[in-house]
Amino acid sequence: MRESASSSAISGTPAKLPPTRMSALERRSSVTLASIYGLRMLGLFLILPVFSIYARGLPDGDDHFLVGLALGIYGLTQAALQIPFGLASDRFGRKPVMIVGMAIFALGSFVAGGAHTLMTIVVGRAVQGAGAISAAISAMIADSTRDRNRTKAMAMVGMTIAMSFIVSLVASPLLYRFMGVPGMFDLTGVLALVAIAVIRWVVPDVPIGAPAEEIGRGAPRGSVFTPALLRLHFSIFVVNFTQVAMFVVVPLALLHYAGIGVHRHWLVYLPVALGSFVVAVPGIIWAERHGHMRAVFIASVALMILVMLGFAFGYTDPVVLITALFFFFVAFNVMEALIPSLVSRTAPSARRGLALGVYNTAQSLGLFAGGAVGGAIAKAWSSEGVFLACAALSTVWLAVAWFVQPPPVAAR
Repeated sequence: MRESASSSAISGTPAKLPPTRMSALERRSSVTLASIYGLRMLGLFLILPVFSIYARGLPDGDDHFLVGLALGIYGLTQAALQIPFGLASDRFGRKPVMIVGMAIFALGSFVAGGAHTLMTIVVGRAVQGAGAISAAISAMIADSTRDRNRTKAMAMVGMTIAMSFIVSLVASPLLYRFMGVPGMFDLTGVLALVAIAVIRWVVPDVPIGAPAEEIGRGAPRGSVFTPALLRLHFSIFVVNFTQVAMFVVVPLALLHYAGIGVHRHWLVYLPVALGSFVVAVPGIIWAERHGHMRAVFIASVALMILVMLGFAFGYTDPVVLITALFFFFVAFNVMEALIPSLVSRTAPSARRGLALGVYNTAQSLGLFAGGAVGGAIAKAWSSEGVFLACAALSTVWLAVAWFVQPPPVAAR
């Protein structure tokens, strides 16, 4: 009886709902958890447009390696701890792990905000990354939504991340003017504390995918490293590698070839991102509703290859540059919704948090590798070389994606 009641609570009495309509509980869980993700990512994105300028006034601020380390160390500690945090969420519950992770993130923010040296900021950023709760958030979204609505819920997270990035591009110069980078770090810490309150009192309680006592004996240890899941982990690695590598050179192209000053780049990013949502979201819903997720997945990978080739051979033309940027965001938004949804549905329920921990580790490694490799290629070769490398990697991805098969949709 309890198990039946729990299932009904999660699905929102599915017998009375059309299978593709989200219940009130599904909507509440998805919106509140997406907001947690958004608050966290907004705090991280805010410093990106201005940090290298601020660092010049600090001791060793002209050391480009330390500046890059301050920005990139977050991704490394994230990659190291996503799996432990995901596994802990399977054992101890999603919300306790999320609260601990956000408290660690807040601590790192305040350490960086009070820093007077670049190395102290590096330490603060490393502590920020140690609050690796992405897997726990994704797993809780999976716990609280039916298979048929999983992709829409994940799409909310993806769109929240994208909008956090756009908002940061607009707000960062203004905040830098009024409070400086230390104040922005402190604001990030405050946002993290607000997120803790939202987790504690607003995010609804839902049962995890399997009882805690089943973890460790209900599924084999290797079940999160099946070929099906490894294809998806590789996919999110390539998506984030391409995103960061591309943004090593695209802002410079907007400046030099489109004649758009850095302070006005948001005038490109905002309409491009919003327009891409208009195209991507109906495609995601259509794919989920009519069972065409594999076709949309493969088409998006192919679109990514064409986008990178368009950049490589036409980025000096402002029209080609902005058009390619638009289609990149379309493919990116589709993948940010489809891949975590497929991971959550493919992984065994008792290992869902661990599987999403591996997924988020691959995501963090993609972010770090994209910046490092993209920067190295741009320095040693050219901007065209960055785009061609991304196109080549995406071609390998297309071969891998061809074997992606969405699991059957559960009746729940």
